[in-house]
Amino acid sequence: MNNSLLSNDVSENQRVKLAQELHDGIAQDLVGLGYFVDSLIGKEGTAPDMRAELRTLRFRLIELIEKVRAEMHNLRLDSPPLESEFEPSINYELSKIFAELIRNVQQHSDATSLTISVHDNGHGGAQPKSDHFGLLGIQERVKNLSGSLEVNSESDGTRVAITIPLISP
Repeated sequence: MNNSLLSNDVSENQRVKLAQELHDGIAQDLVGLGYFVDSLIGKEGTAPDMRAELRTLRFRLIELIEKVRAEMHNLRLDSPPLESEFEPSINYELSKIFAELIRNVQQHSDATSLTISVHDNGHGGAQPKSDHFGLLGIQERVKNLSGSLEVNSESDGTRVAITIPLISP
């Protein structure tokens, strides 16, 4: 493996780890603090001016939680560019096609799930392995989306299908 790819794997692992630490640490602490502020707002005997200050604090906490969530999301999405043996024009066109298909699902359907399937006519043999991070990374990302992953790899090629639930904003 060349140093560039190794560096990308390390950076990706660091981003995922940092996003998980933000989720498990700071984000949870902020949510807990928000619940505590809510309890103070609802506590009998809290002066009206104090309630107003607590509500302001609560709204600021909500904004901060949203910022942390956005950063966690960005950390997971800020992966290095795809290195592929395809021609750059093929990578570009495929990414645009995929983006448009997803946009159409979002804008024009009432779908509750989305399945993405890729089937090649290669020699097969693709299976998640502990020393190969491609399919393992896909498994982790699908799990993060509460989805399912199916890999069928026969001598006439490999088929990978990902199904994820769609949640309306």
